Amino acid sequence: MRTSRYGRLAVVPMLLLTSAACGQQAGATGAGDSGAPEKSYSADTVVFRMDHTGGFTTPAMLATRLPAISVYGDGRVITQGPVTMAYPGPALPNLQVGKISVGELENLIKTAREAGVGSVTDLGSPPVADVTSTRFTVFDGTKSEQLEVYALEVGTGDLGPGADQGVTAEQQAAREKLRAFAESLTGESGPLGTAHLDTQAYVPTAVAAVAEAYVANDETLKQAEVAWPGPALPGAELNKDLGLSCVTFTGEQAQQVLAAAGDANAATPWASEGKRWTVTLRPLLPDESDCGDLASRR
Repeated sequence: MRTSRYGRLAVVPMLLLTSAACGQQAGATGAGDSGAPEKSYSADTVVFRMDHTGGFTTPAMLATRLPAISVYGDGRVITQGPVTMAYPGPALPNLQVGKISVGELENLIKTAREAGVGSVTDLGSPPVADVTSTRFTVFDGTKSEQLEVYALEVGTGDLGPGADQGVTAEQQAAREKLRAFAESLTGESGPLGTAHLDTQAYVPTAVAAVAEAYVANDETLKQAEVAWPGPALPGAELNKDLGLSCVTFTGEQAQQVLAAAGDANAATPWASEGKRWTVTLRPLLPDESDCGDLASRR
């Protein structure tokens, strides 16, 4: 079994981050020694997020890609656990949830800013194609700050002669600073790492299913068909050009689909209304409510 380079950061779109309350208010954060006004965040407001956009992958994966890290106003931290590179993979992603304190939340915001989020604007573009951009978002209770960096995980030293074209020495130094920040977050001793967070499996209250026409191939023909227990597929059109549709379900239907996913994998043909579908299941995060959130994230 192999894991990705970033482990918990393995593997879309502006994030809707506002100071308006959306749900129960979390505890206020103190001013500390700074003399700044007391702040408070609603429980389901994203205070920090690191996610990835673009890159060369399938349309369904683009539509259902999960953020690497989401930190909410009440201190909840949702990350992606270790993933296998074997195919077909599991039907559901390995999402984990833990919690940090108010002080740790404020320190995370401070550290992100020190790394360049909110102050750096132009980080150049290394001469490499079809890789992802890393997007950082910080919300301090008053304003949202965002930074998107193309090919952050690729150092110019990895690209051979001429790799510095399109990236100045100053930009490369800023990139290294951000890359070190990203890698430190979920490192063994990092502020969001397994040694620090007491994590458990994230259980969503809502799940989205992105469906596309089933195509038989050598791998899918080996998979047992599973009866779809949720709302009739394929659902509403998500992207006309890409042939994707989506349906959202909650409550008992969500529990039934999650249970059925335990006997399925990413290549499972799901049977609904007399037809077979390939389905990518996407647990919805606390700040998401339906398929529309997926359509807006890419």
